[in-house]
Amino acid sequence: MTNKKEYDILSAIIAHKKMEIEQQKQAISTEHLRAQVEFLMQEEPTPRRSMKHALSASPTGIISEFKRRSPSKGWINETARAEVVPAAYEAAGAAALSILTDEKFFGGSLRDIRTARPLVDIPILRKDFIIDEYQLLQARIVGADAVLLIAACLTPEQSSTLTAQAHALGLEVLFEIHSPAETALINKDVDMIGINNRHLGTFVTDVQNSFRIAEQLRQAAEGTGTPLLVSESGISHPETIARLRATGFRGFLIGETFMKTDAPGDTLKDMIETLSAL
Repeated sequence: MTNKKEYDILSAIIAHKKMEIEQQKQAISTEHLRAQVEFLMQEEPTPRRSMKHALSASPTGIISEFKRRSPSKGWINETARAEVVPAAYEAAGAAALSILTDEKFFGGSLRDIRTARPLVDIPILRKDFIIDEYQLLQARIVGADAVLLIAACLTPEQSSTLTAQAHALGLEVLFEIHSPAETALINKDVDMIGINNRHLGTFVTDVQNSFRIAEQLRQAAEGTGTPLLVSESGISHPETIARLRATGFRGFLIGETFMKTDAPGDTLKDMIETLSAL
């Protein structure tokens, strides 16, 4: 039986997120955001960048993450600049970007996406603890192409509703699970499935989690094919990416391995060169 204390970190994040969203709604209403989005979609009716396609077409599938801190590690790169690191990631060969927008626990903000968007052409994932349509509207306004939905934060009904709302805004959905039990919560309409190797309660990482759950998904698919798979967290070696690709993964979300160095883009470039030589 799972110890309830393991979910203390996640529970604290979600409790704060609910309060944060309500405060934001008091400052700028949902209706006002919707009006902004409607205007944007009239001005820009063409489809947005597809993260799913970018990962499928990429020889590496690396989703490079812009993250300043984490609840478990504290500050990783406090002075990292959104006008520098994402562009360096793209130049080094990243297939897509993940940008943390939670401020209290991860040191990010929506400004980071807004800053990076005109500087890069690859897809941007808004990575946050999304529980409300309001956050999807924000993501669309600042220029994200995809959003993360986390099974542990949502009911099946919320997941289905938020997926539909994201698609209506032209946003793709990366649906994250981190335990075998959560495979039953996967919505058939999501674009990508992320397997988080970091336990969302303890924040301990174990890459073997991706291999275990991928095998379960394959067995459940029974020959019908599994959605595009993304392995998230705890990946630090090119050899691990090669093993995951051989297992069927096409996306690899990597953050701390790059962000803890002085030049995240150069660290990514070195990893890609090593991966290409394997």
